[in-house]
Amino acid sequence: MRIRRIGAAGALVASGALVLSACATPTQSAIEEDTRLTVGWNQPFYSYNESTSNGNATANAVIKYLTVGSFQYYNDVPELVKDESYGTIEKLSDDPLTVKYTIAEDTQWSDEVPVDAADLLLQWVADSAVYNEGEVEYDEETGAIIEHENLYFDAAAIGGGLSNVTEVPEVGDDGKSITLVYDAPFVDWEIALAAPTVPAHVVAQKALDIEDAEEAKEALITAIQDGDTETLKPIADIWNSAFDFTDLPDDPSLYLASGPYVISELSADDAYITLTANENYTGDLEPKVETITVRYNEDPMAQVQALQNGELDIINPQATADVITALEGVDGVTVSTGVEATYEHLDLTYNNGGPFDPATYGGDEEKARLVRQAFLLAIPRQEVIDKIIKPLNPDAEIRNSQTRVPGSPGYDDIVASNGSDMYAEVDIEGAKALLAEAGVTTPIDVTMLYGKSNARRAAEYQLFAESVGDAGFNLIDGGDDNWGSLLGSGTYDVALFGWQSTSLGISESAANFRSDGGNNLTGYSSEKVDALYDELEATFDEEEQLRILGDVEKELWADGYGVTIFQFPGVVANRDTVSGVKNGVLSPSVFWNFWEWDPSESAVQESEEG
Repeated sequence: MRIRRIGAAGALVASGALVLSACATPTQSAIEEDTRLTVGWNQPFYSYNESTSNGNATANAVIKYLTVGSFQYYNDVPELVKDESYGTIEKLSDDPLTVKYTIAEDTQWSDEVPVDAADLLLQWVADSAVYNEGEVEYDEETGAIIEHENLYFDAAAIGGGLSNVTEVPEVGDDGKSITLVYDAPFVDWEIALAAPTVPAHVVAQKALDIEDAEEAKEALITAIQDGDTETLKPIADIWNSAFDFTDLPDDPSLYLASGPYVISELSADDAYITLTANENYTGDLEPKVETITVRYNEDPMAQVQALQNGELDIINPQATADVITALEGVDGVTVSTGVEATYEHLDLTYNNGGPFDPATYGGDEEKARLVRQAFLLAIPRQEVIDKIIKPLNPDAEIRNSQTRVPGSPGYDDIVASNGSDMYAEVDIEGAKALLAEAGVTTPIDVTMLYGKSNARRAAEYQLFAESVGDAGFNLIDGGDDNWGSLLGSGTYDVALFGWQSTSLGISESAANFRSDGGNNLTGYSSEKVDALYDELEATFDEEEQLRILGDVEKELWADGYGVTIFQFPGVVANRDTVSGVKNGVLSPSVFWNFWEWDPSESAVQESEEG
């Protein structure tokens, strides 16, 4: 699934700690030699740059979390925890808001090139979109950006807080820091700039045909500081697409690591990726396991079977009643359940010439809105809860907020007045009345995109098709196992998938609903919503923040943007041969504390036996 990544790693002040020199040989004393763990996951890795709109997916983020360091991470509370062995973030001033990012002296990429200001500047110039020109198109099959003439960093964070940093950040501390000065206050400044996701020296070497790493970085820094768009164009092109791959590239510079692990094997055909301890990692999050292999299978029952057979050590499958029952019958396995930060929802498409696009009706916004509302009135959300989710969580309820998690501060107040009550129950007659008011001919064809092999979503599709069919819609099965790359392609009219939060930022949802948001996959555009997010990002009073989010939601529900359905029930299971496994609420879920995973002696023996 795609995830929101505004300023968060995989969704992150004092400095002066004693550090090793950049040339020091890192120790790996925590690693238990010859140990390996195998983890089951549902969606294959496909991009090493999860900061692009194409790579912005949980499938990529969970792997990058293992391989690329960060200033901070979220634990399982969730709380934001600093990792000053990677670097520090320090607010220098409130007026103007000034924030300094400093990379620790010995933090380096796995080729021993230091992580420094060049890497930070590249992340800023991409996420801020300060030099972007015009628009770009995307391949309908892959979701990747199509070759274009203009300068464009295709970042998922476009439209986020870094758009308020329009002046080039100052480089300091002998090239180890940059300082951002905001044009306006930004409430989520602490998580605004992600740690560098790909190495600047590699991007510049490939884009500018420069062999020396330091020379390449200097050329990149100069181009950014001078606003040299001619030089930045090939840099953006490399950043956008060079790091997309599904098999291990021959060029190891395309998967350099600054974190505890580095990719050693990757096979699309055999559906696995293997990561090995990074010999040049110098941080504090030293893992105990030498090798981690992630095997991909979207069938949760197949993962359970593999766990039982000893082929997998840890799984975090999509929870179903059958999965829970099956896991309860497996010996030597620890199972934990809970509720995740991921939520299921339906989004309608506004810009594909389909039934929900005003252009279909000669630009008649009101007619398109009535059709959208009619469709959503026929979505049986409660039936989904009762038949699919309550067997896993008897207390499950419909999620009625587009921006807040049930139980979080402000959720109840926002839901009470956001207009979601219009869709509280299926209303077939009401839907028919709206279509009659719109003056449209039925049946109306609607293509729905979802994960074809996902049993839960296939079941939801069947429930939806029957209900909306009664209202006058013909729901066409657009299920596709390549659904993630098709999001935003315009090849469907409604998408069923899940958003997984990467942070607790109050403005995180802006990426989805702003007209230019990096996660705006629907074509939705509202001047009112854009203005409300501008206000929210400069508002530090909590009550006012919730009031603004409530106003955003009133617009979304009235416009027939889509409907939220439920919070994901979560399940994690691990063989008793490994300890320290804990599910995380936010992305990267079960991987959040991989350095605490501790294989027992039996895991060592199994590894030695092959």
